[in-house]
Amino acid sequence: MTSLWTAPAPERVDEPTTGDERDMLEGWLAWHRQTLLTKCAGLTAAQLKRAAVEPSNLTLLGLVRHMTAVERSWFRVRAAGRPLTDPYNDDTNVDGDFDDVAGADAEANYAAHLAETEAATADVAGLPLDHEFTAAGRGSFSLRWVYLHMIEEYARHNGHADLLRERLDGATGA
Repeated sequence: MTSLWTAPAPERVDEPTTGDERDMLEGWLAWHRQTLLTKCAGLTAAQLKRAAVEPSNLTLLGLVRHMTAVERSWFRVRAAGRPLTDPYNDDTNVDGDFDDVAGADAEANYAAHLAETEAATADVAGLPLDHEFTAAGRGSFSLRWVYLHMIEEYARHNGHADLLRERLDGATGA
């Protein structure tokens, strides 16, 4: 990790306004994924790790790490049935994605997020939206539900990212 690294700007595309259901879901999810990364763009590793809205310990890097874990959990482990472990959380700390950022490698975590979103997209590409799976103790879910949930999850956390970014350097906007 280099101390000179800053989060790059994503190649952001507009959200879709027409299309079939799958294209709309994938397009809106892509837009929200890119929105989170846009909130990180141009910030240093130290800034990404800084909790900017007291008393919360929430950071932009924590949000990136959390969404990496959520992408893996819903798309790859549950929907696609891959036997993968959580990259940040375990039985000793179920909030490691948010809590353990001080010593984290921001550049590596950012790259892991990009890789995870690509892998998640690839792992469910051949599954129909009606594909169903069971999540332990939670019942049955469809891939369609996962897309909707992920759009909601990103939208909620992108609101947090807006506040964090504004407090870090005053930047506002989509």
